[in-house]
Amino acid sequence: MTNNDGHSGDIGELIAIMARLRDPQGGCPWDLEQGFSTIAPYTIEEAYEVADAIERGDMVDLRDELGDLLLQVAFHARMAEEAGAFKFEDVVVAICDKMVRRHPHVFSDASFADADEQTRAWEQLKAAERKSKGEADASALAGIARGLPEWQRAVKLQSRAARTGFDWPDHRPVFAKLREELDELEAEFDRRQRDQNHLREELGDVLFVAANLARHAGIDPGTALRGANAKFERRFRAMEGLAAGEGRDFAALGLEGQERLWDEVKRGELTQS
Repeated sequence: MTNNDGHSGDIGELIAIMARLRDPQGGCPWDLEQGFSTIAPYTIEEAYEVADAIERGDMVDLRDELGDLLLQVAFHARMAEEAGAFKFEDVVVAICDKMVRRHPHVFSDASFADADEQTRAWEQLKAAERKSKGEADASALAGIARGLPEWQRAVKLQSRAARTGFDWPDHRPVFAKLREELDELEAEFDRRQRDQNHLREELGDVLFVAANLARHAGIDPGTALRGANAKFERRFRAMEGLAAGEGRDFAALGLEGQERLWDEVKRGELTQS
């Protein structure tokens, strides 16, 4: 079966295209210059673009962005094959093995009382896998990737610690801790001679506690921030539009004039809702 462009949808075609791009005799110069470290940022970027398409509910974009992400997998696998490490097929085998191994309640006769018990079993399986690979780190925090976005890593660290009982019982103490950290950050800002190292540390504490608050709320902080970014961008562009409609330069309005437009945009959104 082929589409209108004559492509079959067979993964083998993508693998062949990637091999052609990396062919030293006639391949793409840019592709040939790349290595794992130079491609990694694109891999991360494509994953975020997948998330953005999902957030917007755009199925056409999601299809395309998933293709871009799949290309990244093929790219890394091709470079690994060239280095004699593994092939794309080995990647597929590895993930199939892992999914079957980590889902004994689906592929064998294991059973779990609820999702929490399944999650604990999942972590135990992962710990056993790390041990079998000779990894000596027995901490409850072992195996949390350092390449994750830091907000995501913060939530993972907190969630792992919580499984040992090291957690606040509800959101109230988290709010108290956030106020405490904000006071410390404000005090550092107010120092006559700021210490940038201390300032960075105090700001980090505030962000870490804010991530913990998001965890207690059951809200992904990245998703929350993405929403806040989108709201700010929408309102700021609307302010620029209002200023242009008045025949005025937005930047020349001054803060007071800009805040007037901000309030007008907010009122308009409330009226529409």
